[in-house]
Amino acid sequence: MLNLVVILSILFGTYLVLTGLDRWSIAIHLDAGTRGRISLALVLVFTSIGHFIRTQAMVHMLPPAIPMREAIIYVSGALELFFAVGLLVRRFAYIAGVCIVAFLILVLPANIYAAVNRVEMGGHHLGPMYLLVRVPLQLILAGWTYWFAIRRGRAPLRGIGHPVL
Repeated sequence: MLNLVVILSILFGTYLVLTGLDRWSIAIHLDAGTRGRISLALVLVFTSIGHFIRTQAMVHMLPPAIPMREAIIYVSGALELFFAVGLLVRRFAYIAGVCIVAFLILVLPANIYAAVNRVEMGGHHLGPMYLLVRVPLQLILAGWTYWFAIRRGRAPLRGIGHPVL
């Protein structure tokens, strides 16, 4: 459950800090979309790191019948890093957002499997009750992605001289 608290703290905390900097700094000015994408990118970096330092624990979140489980964990961690970078490059934010929502949908069965089988990783040991927290978290992340990357990503890019963020 600590992971969920950390994820939400990174997401909302970063957004609040960046909003404060935007309001009270004369040097840093970030629009809401950029602040939201940076916050989500940091969450993805955090979750990606877990794929590389807790690989074996995450392998058990996948059914044994799935081949190359360790490779899947590494690839999904790399994808999360790739998505994070995509969010930070404004012209790729929309497609990164669509990919993130698809990714969240695709990993949900692994979270269900892990909870039902009480895998000792990230709160899944609590069993199906864990899904009462995990599913809303994934909905929050999907909603955040839609709001700050997909919806805002449809707006036309301003002139060439503007920063990529």
